[in-house]
Amino acid sequence: MKLRLLGALAICTSCGLYAQQTPPNTQQDSIESLKEVVISAKVLLGSKFEAQNRTGSAYYLSPAELKQHNYTDINRVFNSVPGVNVYEEDGFGLRPNISLRGTSPERSSKITIMEDGVLIAPAPYSAPAAYYFPNVGRMEAVEILKGSSQVQYGPFTSGGAINFVSTPIPNAFSGSVLATYGSFNTSNLHVKAGNSHKNFGYMLEYQNYRSNGFKDLDNGGDTGFDKDDLVAKFKVNTNPEAKIGQELEFKFQYSDETSDETYLGLTEADFSQNPFRRYAASQKDQMNAEHLQFMATHILAFSDYFKITTTGYYNEFSRNWFKLNDLNANGARVSLSNLLEDPASFPEAYSIITGASDSDANALRMKNNNREYTSKGVQTKFDYHWYTGTVFHDLEVGMRYHYDEEDRFQWVDTYDITNGIMNLNTAGTPGTDANRISNAKAFASYVLYKLKFKNWTFTPGLRYENITLGLQNFGTADLSRTGSNLSEKENTVDVFIPGIGFNYRFDNTFNVFGGVHKGFSPPGNSAGEKPEESINYELGSRFSFFGFAGEVVGFYNDYSNLLGSDLAATGGTGSLEQFNAGEVEVKGVELLLNYDLLYGRSSSFRFPLNFSYTYTHTEFKNSFESGADIWGVVEVGDEMPYIPNHQFLAGIGLEHTKFAINLNGRYRGEFRTIAGTGEIPGNYKIDSNFIVDLSAKYHLNSNFSFTGNIINALNNEYAASRVPSGLRPGHPFGAYIGINARF
Repeated sequence: MKLRLLGALAICTSCGLYAQQTPPNTQQDSIESLKEVVISAKVLLGSKFEAQNRTGSAYYLSPAELKQHNYTDINRVFNSVPGVNVYEEDGFGLRPNISLRGTSPERSSKITIMEDGVLIAPAPYSAPAAYYFPNVGRMEAVEILKGSSQVQYGPFTSGGAINFVSTPIPNAFSGSVLATYGSFNTSNLHVKAGNSHKNFGYMLEYQNYRSNGFKDLDNGGDTGFDKDDLVAKFKVNTNPEAKIGQELEFKFQYSDETSDETYLGLTEADFSQNPFRRYAASQKDQMNAEHLQFMATHILAFSDYFKITTTGYYNEFSRNWFKLNDLNANGARVSLSNLLEDPASFPEAYSIITGASDSDANALRMKNNNREYTSKGVQTKFDYHWYTGTVFHDLEVGMRYHYDEEDRFQWVDTYDITNGIMNLNTAGTPGTDANRISNAKAFASYVLYKLKFKNWTFTPGLRYENITLGLQNFGTADLSRTGSNLSEKENTVDVFIPGIGFNYRFDNTFNVFGGVHKGFSPPGNSAGEKPEESINYELGSRFSFFGFAGEVVGFYNDYSNLLGSDLAATGGTGSLEQFNAGEVEVKGVELLLNYDLLYGRSSSFRFPLNFSYTYTHTEFKNSFESGADIWGVVEVGDEMPYIPNHQFLAGIGLEHTKFAINLNGRYRGEFRTIAGTGEIPGNYKIDSNFIVDLSAKYHLNSNFSFTGNIINALNNEYAASRVPSGLRPGHPFGAYIGINARF
């Protein structure tokens, strides 16, 4: 990293960051004590230095960390980050379920997800369930904010915010080719190249990630996926010596996906016999999706102390998940969840989905879950910082106007199954299952003030959200949407979200930080429905001494109104209706430790040890009924489902300039799938598991490397979840090799 000094600033010419230096005529401090300020519009943190000096919890997964294992599964990437809970669904991380500090993990719909500082969920306000999720394999870095650190970013502030930083335009001509291949005919090809000139720069990137899948479909067939990603960036900028600096960057991103994924899992007995089996009735299930993004970012630098950054963005996402929805047997409709939980009560239906018996005509109901999403807006940020004597001030003001919508135009086809093969009987008419548009208009703004005096840093902030959520239901008879049978809903939310954090640095090796802020999640579009609200507290410390470095944080989130959602992905009906879960208490501890066994002993080798641990306790403070297939009947004292009490990751490595070997062991404690307390009943339980991953690299020279990965090295068979319907396995043993060429 190269720094050039400008007055009281150290500008990082390779990363777009600057560090606050001591003002003139004051004693020069060491670089560890300098306070870094991020000026890029696309990052929240920008570096580990900034993350370690926040007044709230923050974690920065650097390019080096992401390249250590070359993971393409976001679930595995987040294993090392304390405070992040995930549960798997497909074994490859195509559609993750992420929770930050005990938020409901379903489809990552209760956290703020961004790419390059822009909201990236399909419809962040009106339908935030993450059926589209950025491919971590093409990312430069990943940033996670929790606690009072996230007041700048919304609309979800209950748990935290995640920002994916895509490949930047390089300063000089460079590029790379990464190609890997391994188990289940899984391959990953990632190519990128770019360059910068005095007033112009560009970057082009392509990734193809595919697999035949590790599940065994009755009567054969693929259970994998094929994903493409294309990104192009172009920028123009003024001369470096210009009195007022300007930069304009355009970003284009396109991705498509075809995945043979299903909501149909396994019964308890079948999972015990072969966890990787897939029933015959899932043979037609397939997700087809496309994502398109246009983004333009303008930076206006009046001086090194005052900048205005403005970004306009437009996202489109379309998908049709064609999948078995339910079936008719013995003259009655049978849901998949009920069937797989108690197959003995539905012997004919079970025989049909396994292909053991032929069905009547129109017995299998296949739903075209066809949806189109639009998300667009403009956001701007003013950043001004100054000194008064030895006191450093930084004022950041941001505004965003945003619109998004989800358009559901769905229908059902019916099939029979004969000799284990499904045959189309009746093709449904588009729009006859669902024909509605939900939308949201939102204005958001925030003010964040940073005051740094001696060893103290304070960051009071205030966020404002004004949201109008609407629904237009045209009905299943008005397929032309004339409005002849239109029903409408509208709900308006107007909320202030305050927060304050502090950091006290005893010296360059030890600091204490903490804060309090309001947690918020938008409600649904039913008039009068209240948002999710909480008051969140945290207190922690970061330390570094004698080769040890780490962080310990305690947190307490006091919900006055937790919201639950009726999602098909979590076993519900798919209505998306939210329900009031009332008062909930979430508390826990996050621990992170790093140590180099060869610290101070070797300049050629590193022997790093790392350990991260999360304890999370959740407790409902009131009773209610959420629906049998969601959280069940909830009593006071019950724990939230899908949040384990304990999880940890322990890693060890051996690193040299020529090679690196890293071994990680991840433990995830048992968790319940229905709210409850005490011992978890077997049919509502996901057992604990311990998974070991291994990665290795050998650098032939500065331009060419060999890579190797082993996933689930001990080949442990384990259940990852019981939703959407039935038990689902985690990734089995997999071995992958690759080459990485850089130029």
